[in-house]
Amino acid sequence: MISLHGGMSIFLCTRPTDMRKAYNGLCGEVRSYMGQDPQSGSLFVFVNRPRNRMKILVWDRHGFWLFCRRLEAGRFQQFPTTGTSCSLGYEQMVMWLEGIDLEQVRRRKRYLGIMKDNA
Repeated sequence: MISLHGGMSIFLCTRPTDMRKAYNGLCGEVRSYMGQDPQSGSLFVFVNRPRNRMKILVWDRHGFWLFCRRLEAGRFQQFPTTGTSCSLGYEQMVMWLEGIDLEQVRRRKRYLGIMKDNA
């Protein structure tokens, strides 16, 4: 079973993707366009031109997972990037999927202490 967590690398493909592509087609996009290894365990996110459909490709120990989402209203936010992929953090990904405008988000100050070993 797959679990999403803050330590995962998440890469968003910056060009629109044909949503007819499945495992092999998206693996080809990851290798040829994004220059990444699809079996790295990272999440690779693809969005179509109208930005109302999205696919996530991820590898676990036994094979690929492919998640699909179609918005009934609205569009996914477009990221202003010039490269082939955009790196997202876990929190950014969750907010992006929920339709929160990431350019308007303000983060509150939090204490980030160092955990001590009890050993």
